[in-house]
Amino acid sequence: MPSPIEPTPAVLITGASGGIGRAISQAFGTIGWYVGVHYYQNTSSADTTLDQVRKAGGTGEAYAADIRNPESVRRMFDQFSSRTAGPVAVVCNAGVGQSELLVRHADDIWDNVIATNLTGTFHCLRACAPVLLARGGGSIIVIGSHTGFHGAKGQSAYATSKAGLIGLVKTAACEWGPQNIRVNLLLPGWQKTDLTEGIFPEGSGWLDHDLRRPPASEEMARTVVHLAQLNDISGQVWNCDSRHL
Repeated sequence: MPSPIEPTPAVLITGASGGIGRAISQAFGTIGWYVGVHYYQNTSSADTTLDQVRKAGGTGEAYAADIRNPESVRRMFDQFSSRTAGPVAVVCNAGVGQSELLVRHADDIWDNVIATNLTGTFHCLRACAPVLLARGGGSIIVIGSHTGFHGAKGQSAYATSKAGLIGLVKTAACEWGPQNIRVNLLLPGWQKTDLTEGIFPEGSGWLDHDLRRPPASEEMARTVVHLAQLNDISGQVWNCDSRHL
């Protein structure tokens, strides 16, 4: 097992092998943080993210875990804690999507979306709390979705899972605030990723955005980094695009 690194700030980002997670990882690398790059099965994509973190100026390692499995998540945070020594942030970004009308929805797809997006985030929050408590507090940022507030055709499981995160974040913020653990929800807006392939709006598809455009991934990622470093904000929803909640 590698020796603990110097006591620099550290962040563990779930789902860091994907598009949004990779952008956030690189943004933390740019300010010199240690980045824990979580992935489930795609080792090569995790290695690509880690390489970008290092090229940006950060350090880090890859961490494999199935966030649907609480024991797998616990082991990941134990490893992360043993390899870091400074202030800690956690970004709960891992998630899966679905595209099926409610009346045609298969039970197994529903179960997997809820288990990954909602229950998986619960597993991560529960497992990371002892790490943050031992460091005197820290920041947790959960990646939500505009769909969790408004729903979307064909997105019943996804919207339900993201709506559940609102209550989970606000409850965690209430319970852990006295221990200086800040918990916030961030809505990244439309980002071009594998999750949005085939449904990403094009052309005039931005009429519900006041700015008539989606947010840039770099700006979204910098917002996550900024939020992670704020000491007095918790229990809030941060929206990264120009739609109304």
